[in-house]
Amino acid sequence: MALVSRRFTGRPHTRDGAGLLPPGQYDVGDDFPVLSAGPTPTTSLAEWDFLITGEVDGTRRWTWEEFQQLPREEVTADIHCVTKWSKFNTSWEGVSVDTLLDGVETAADFVLAFSDHDYTTNLPLADVTNGRAWVVDRYENEPLEPEHGGPARLLVPHLYFWKSAKWVRGLQLSSFDEPGFWETLGYHEYGDPWREQRYAGD
Repeated sequence: MALVSRRFTGRPHTRDGAGLLPPGQYDVGDDFPVLSAGPTPTTSLAEWDFLITGEVDGTRRWTWEEFQQLPREEVTADIHCVTKWSKFNTSWEGVSVDTLLDGVETAADFVLAFSDHDYTTNLPLADVTNGRAWVVDRYENEPLEPEHGGPARLLVPHLYFWKSAKWVRGLQLSSFDEPGFWETLGYHEYGDPWREQRYAGD
């Protein structure tokens, strides 16, 4: 993943919000910036699958058609990018991570989300369960566009948006915390926007 969108490395001018913005963020309004590491993958739906792997009692796998048959939820959430833009009241549809983990036996405390092009990001298991995370494939009542992570991406709205991995293909459960792509390049291990956990040491 040699290519990184320019705005991922910059620190643009910020302005204060009106109380709903985490510190240091600005409201991007109707815009939806496209930031990514590497080119946009082109995986056909016939080849797409989603896996639950790692420290589990058995790997789970869903094809695209099987994924579409799972119970679905609609989610409205504010999202906050580490590059300091925020977007309010975004509308998504997909499958709760709770549904994907239903019946999975594990003693894991952490998750490594993995995507096409070998992108990864790490999260505590507690941050993707109990109604806090989804694998979404629709945005604003339309199929999720590839530049925003389609056909499916992780959605973890309470953390900076790099934790909501685009083009997600699975979750690897683990008893230890393994840093992902941006975390190994100096981004914060957790990424709480309300605590401005942007970079290691914040």
